Amino acid sequence: MPDRPISPAETSPRSPLLSVVVPVLNEQDNVAPLVAEIRAALAPVCAPFGGYEIVYVDDGSTDRTAAVLDELRAGMPELRVVRHSRRAGQSAGLRSGVTAARGRLVATLDGDRQNDPADIPRLLKVWQDADAAGRRRVMVTGHRVNRRDSWAKRRASVVANAIRRALLGDDNPDTGCSLKLYERDLFLRMPYFDHMHRYLPALAQREGATVEVVPVNHRARESGRSKYNNLGRALVGIPDLIGVIWLIRRAPRGLDVHEVE
Repeated sequence: MPDRPISPAETSPRSPLLSVVVPVLNEQDNVAPLVAEIRAALAPVCAPFGGYEIVYVDDGSTDRTAAVLDELRAGMPELRVVRHSRRAGQSAGLRSGVTAARGRLVATLDGDRQNDPADIPRLLKVWQDADAAGRRRVMVTGHRVNRRDSWAKRRASVVANAIRRALLGDDNPDTGCSLKLYERDLFLRMPYFDHMHRYLPALAQREGATVEVVPVNHRARESGRSKYNNLGRALVGIPDLIGVIWLIRRAPRGLDVHEVE
């Protein structure tokens, strides 16, 4: 199937409640096992709510990731694939996937299988309880309480989270956890920039959302290689943090908007 631009206006007879968005880069050995885990976790939960879909975003992979996705897609109508012409980064992959999503809700997770899809129903339940209580704009984020990363990576994350929480006041213990669930419209309201995925809780609060934190499982990487290092995160993190502080300070406050009937 030829590649084509993604339009937010695309419609489909399928309107699932939930779209699972998975950005990937060179994860050929993790694609099939993760898709199987997502299907096992969501098939019994989402059936009463219009089903679900899985949106993989291939961020310019150079291994067999694209081929594996094409093979799987041939027999899975719930699997959709978005492909970047070149590597653009995780935030770009996230935005492409959310833009293409057809569900009212979006759940996101990393493609390296360190996030556990079995946790998605727990996040969904927290959102459903908030929705039933009449709370609007809720983001549910995972907190990796038992991280299976190297000591250096865990330590760098603790320091970065402490600095971010002190400066942004988002009170989130693990903003780097990719396992999140929120309304598609909430994400599309946020200002887009490279590396925005590291600041989603603060950006959600900027849009008037409430952020709920749920402890989630975390697993060691079994295949493939990490695409990031601590130094790289730190170098891009400083200007990004300054930019997010500016965005929060420039957000309109106390503005009530409603349609006149």
